[in-house]
Amino acid sequence: MNAPVFAHGQMRLYLLMLLADSPKHGYELMTAIEQRFNGTYVPSAGTIYPRLAKLAEDGLIAKRTVGRKTVYEITDAGRAELRARRDETERIERTIDTSVRRLADDLRADMRRSMAALRADMTADERDIARARRSARPAPRAADEASGPLREGQRVVERYGRELREALRAADAAGSLDDAAVDALREGLDRLARTLRDRTRRPR
Repeated sequence: MNAPVFAHGQMRLYLLMLLADSPKHGYELMTAIEQRFNGTYVPSAGTIYPRLAKLAEDGLIAKRTVGRKTVYEITDAGRAELRARRDETERIERTIDTSVRRLADDLRADMRRSMAALRADMTADERDIARARRSARPAPRAADEASGPLREGQRVVERYGRELREALRAADAAGSLDDAAVDALREGLDRLARTLRDRTRRPR
């Protein structure tokens, strides 16, 4: 996500909060933040490691090498910092709750836009297919050779199928996917399929 989820200085303090629970290496810290945001925000290495280096420089955390990994752990000075800033740590948790809801709303809006675009494109394709059928009967072709409109229609279905699957996975990760959303998706696709069949049915 491009929108900031931490105010200035909050990421540094949140890393201290995570390390207060247990020592962690950098990837574990990134994963812990991703899970806290239900997958809607994933910090980059460029976001995490410079802050860890500054925390170590300030004596708030220590680092040690375990195998091929660098593990970070909070120091007594770091715990004292958390105690002194307890009000701020509580505000960070409230800020994260607000950010998770906002990011989940953004994902739902993206899913609705994808559905609307799919409906619009399929409607346009249905009109093209209907015009092609009215203008002339298709020339004989090999059984495995698809017509231009058919190929384009298949590409549309594949493209929006991928987008819908990505939107569903994102909504599920955000915890905003429920039976009602799936039912709405099913009903929308059923309507599109019926419309396509009605528009392209040969007259008897």
